[in-house]
Amino acid sequence: MPRNPDDQLAGPQSVLAVFAHPDDAELWAGGTLALHAQHAPVHIAVPLHDPVRDAEAKAGAAVLGATLHQHAELTPTAIQALFIELRPHVVITHPVLDAHADHRHTAEAVLQALPEAKIETGRPRRLYSCDTYNSLTLTGPLVPTVMVDVTATFDTKMHALRCHKSQPIDDHFGPMAEDLARLWGRRSGALHAEAFTALPVLGRLPGAAHL
Repeated sequence: MPRNPDDQLAGPQSVLAVFAHPDDAELWAGGTLALHAQHAPVHIAVPLHDPVRDAEAKAGAAVLGATLHQHAELTPTAIQALFIELRPHVVITHPVLDAHADHRHTAEAVLQALPEAKIETGRPRRLYSCDTYNSLTLTGPLVPTVMVDVTATFDTKMHALRCHKSQPIDDHFGPMAEDLARLWGRRSGALHAEAFTALPVLGRLPGAAHL
């Protein structure tokens, strides 16, 4: 399959993470987003929820070093507008066949928004889906194409995740995040890692094994 001409760029470039819930960015990609934020702009887009969870989303994004964008609803039109405004090099969203219906809906909206924005701006160059609950999609275990070593930013990820005090972090999401990070770390030779799967952007997949 043809590959993007700028896949071999040395440094990380802008990232936009589009997720269904206020804590998804931290849970599924927090280490990676914090790592990228050290060198490039990182944006997180999530729907507005309620005052408590919206405030938690702002706090978590601040810990990661990301700019937060909150919309009443992340429709394809709203996402396309973000693509055109921000022109991200990399986009991260949920698996298309995620077991959570909200995650699937968001991933589908991203796919609908992408073609016209890509044609108009040339961005995004790369699209990735993230991990999910115990790495199980509707069709079976996640099969990632990239595992990012987040050992250096794992504590930041967990600090950001714990900003979501209204959620069952200590008893549920926190232990799962730790288990998944150790699992992908063991599989990739790191202490902690996060997993992503490349999706085609107008028929092209990335040619570099990094985001």
